[in-house]
Amino acid sequence: MEKRYKKLGHTGEIAISFILIIMIGTILLSLPIATRDGSVNFFTSLFTATSSTCVTGLVVVDTCTHWSAFGQLVILSMIQIGGLGFLTIGVYVSVLLRKHIGLARREALHESVNTIQTAGVVRLAKKIIQGTIIFESLGALLLSIRFVPEYGWGKGIYYGVFHSISAFCNAGFDLFGIKTPFNSFADYVGDPLVTITIMCLIVIGGIGFIVWEDVSTKGFRFHKYLLHSKIVLAATAVLIFGSALLFWIFEHGYTLDGLNASEQILSSFFSSITARTAGFNTVDTASLSNSSKLLTMILMFIGGASGSTAGGIKITTFVVVIVSGVSMMRNRQAAEIFGRRLPSESIRKATTIILINLSLILISAFIIFSIQTFPFENVLFEVFSAIGTVGMSTGITRDLNVVSKVIIILLMYCGRVGSLSFAIAFTRRNKVTRVTSPKEKIVVG
Repeated sequence: MEKRYKKLGHTGEIAISFILIIMIGTILLSLPIATRDGSVNFFTSLFTATSSTCVTGLVVVDTCTHWSAFGQLVILSMIQIGGLGFLTIGVYVSVLLRKHIGLARREALHESVNTIQTAGVVRLAKKIIQGTIIFESLGALLLSIRFVPEYGWGKGIYYGVFHSISAFCNAGFDLFGIKTPFNSFADYVGDPLVTITIMCLIVIGGIGFIVWEDVSTKGFRFHKYLLHSKIVLAATAVLIFGSALLFWIFEHGYTLDGLNASEQILSSFFSSITARTAGFNTVDTASLSNSSKLLTMILMFIGGASGSTAGGIKITTFVVVIVSGVSMMRNRQAAEIFGRRLPSESIRKATTIILINLSLILISAFIIFSIQTFPFENVLFEVFSAIGTVGMSTGITRDLNVVSKVIIILLMYCGRVGSLSFAIAFTRRNKVTRVTSPKEKIVVG
């Protein structure tokens, strides 16, 4: 058994750690104390534990009205652990206890946070935890300014902390079901303090820890950043502003009707940012135009940055494939961006990730179509949301049967661990051979 576990490597260790956290969360949420009425439903607990650990936000019951304070704290703990990673938190605790961190643990952490090199990974783990505390505390403080007058001191501060952590970890869980179940931030569509704070937390958590390290050590000298950071920051800006403009155009006559100019701008930017992995909403997702639903699915598929709290195929994966395709259309020998050549290994990996994710989406959608009757676009929206660990839904999550829920659970898990990492972790590695087969040309395209 030990030999088989070792064969999984660090990627397998990470994958198994998420399973263990989900199982522990399921057990805790299955306790009568976890719900307001003492009822217990295993699949509801499993679905919620997976969604919170994989920082997704899809729910089959309203978080506020169904779960007790104990259940909500369990969910919040899993969001925090799932967002930062079990290994990152473990290494930070070891540092505080002045324990020696061996090479094997450093390599595992390197895999967990997706750093470019192993050197300095322990220092980065410290920065991740410290930065998280700072950003989440600041977010909680700003949100409490609005929530305390509305809910009172105790509940107002608690709501500030809960939604700050949920936003920073790109989880999408909210407690506003106390007003209207499954309503998310719809009551704050025109509130700049709440919406801008949430948007900033989502973006900071979603740009990734490598970018944090670059910005903290090199300041705002963009030309000195790593190529990874340049791609993430540039692509994030383009996606945020470009998508916000498209949402503003597409939603006239739909969800933006009845909103004033400032509310329309806030709503457009919020929809642009949350769709890339956070899962909150300030307008009714089911009421979006077909154009906006398609745009949201594309953004959910892309997701945030590697080594972040975000999901999706990741920004760098998307950019690498686009740059590679453009280079081929221009008949160039190499794919280049920001004056640097992209390695062929990165291009192959990016292509594989997109292929695996699209395959999982299509297979899952086919199965759900075959066993339940839902509108075509709603099922696609749901599976894109699950594998992108986004949490946005047109409202069908609560109506899924057991088989469909299991499919969504697996998609959320693969989306958080990484579909390629999952495939590598649980497939047998073949030995590398120096003998290669003869090459022969075929017709492509």
